[in-house]
Amino acid sequence: MSLFVLPGVLLGVLLVPAVGGPAVADAPEPGDVLVPGVVGGGRAEYPMDTPDQVLPPLQPEGEVPVPVPEEDVDELVEYMPRSAVAAACTASTGIHQRQVERLLKLRVDGKQSAADCRAIRAFQVREKIKPANGYAGPVTWARAELLAARKDLDPKRRCPVKKYAVACVDLDRQLMWVRKGSKVTFPVVNIRSGRPGYATRTGWHSIYWRHKDHWSSIYNTPMPYSQFFDGGQAFHAVYGQLATPTGSRGCVNLSYAHARKLWDVLRKGDRVYIWGKRPGS
Repeated sequence: MSLFVLPGVLLGVLLVPAVGGPAVADAPEPGDVLVPGVVGGGRAEYPMDTPDQVLPPLQPEGEVPVPVPEEDVDELVEYMPRSAVAAACTASTGIHQRQVERLLKLRVDGKQSAADCRAIRAFQVREKIKPANGYAGPVTWARAELLAARKDLDPKRRCPVKKYAVACVDLDRQLMWVRKGSKVTFPVVNIRSGRPGYATRTGWHSIYWRHKDHWSSIYNTPMPYSQFFDGGQAFHAVYGQLATPTGSRGCVNLSYAHARKLWDVLRKGDRVYIWGKRPGS
C-alpha cells in the first residue's frame, strides 16, 4: 500500500536564472512533502495490502469483486515538493537523484545542477512524464530503470538461472521478470515492494496459493490476481501508479495489466527469488 497525498494548494516559487539553461526554482525546505506534480494527477489508491500474516484472508461470502479497468495508468505524473511544481526547471535535488544521474550517464554526485535539470527534463519530455521540470522523483527513476533493464536485464547476474520457472524480483531496482532457463517468459516490468517496517522478504519462496478475485477481509478492498508466495506476501495488482514515494506492506505490487499477464505465466509451486532492498526502506 502506498500513502497517497492529495495535491495541496500550489505554493509560489521564486525563479532564479540558471547559467546555460532555463530558470531554476529555489530548493525546497527540509521535510517538504512530495505531491503529484499535476493538479488532479496521481489517482487515489485503495489500501491494497493485507498485513503480513501466516495465512491470507478469504473473500467474505457474498462479496462481489469491484470491476476495474484493464488498461495501465493513462499518464505518468511525477511526485515532487510543492515548491518545485511550478518550476520550468527545478533546482531541487530529487529523492532518486543519484540513481537517475547514473542511469542518464550524468555526473553522479547526488546534487541537482542546471545541466542535470536539462538532461532529466529532456528525458521526461521523451517519456511523457508530467510535469517535465527536471525533478528526479520516483516516476522518473522507475522509468529509467525499466528502460535500462530492457537493454541489460540482469547485469550482476543476481537471479539464478534454473531449468524450471523462476520469478525474479529485484528490490534494488524495483523490477521483476520470469525466466525458465535462458528464456524470459515474462518480460521485465516495474513493481512496488514493501515500505519501511513492511519489507518484502528476500530469498527463495514458492507460489503456494492463488486467488484471481482476492478480497482483503482486513481492509475490505480488492487484491486482483493475487499469487501468494510467503505468508501474507503476494504478487497482485494495484490500480494507480506504482512509482510512489512509499511502498507496499510487503506485497509485490504490479499494474493491473501486468498482474493479469503474470497470472497466466506462473503456476502453483513455481519458485520466486527475491534479493536487494527497496531504496529508502
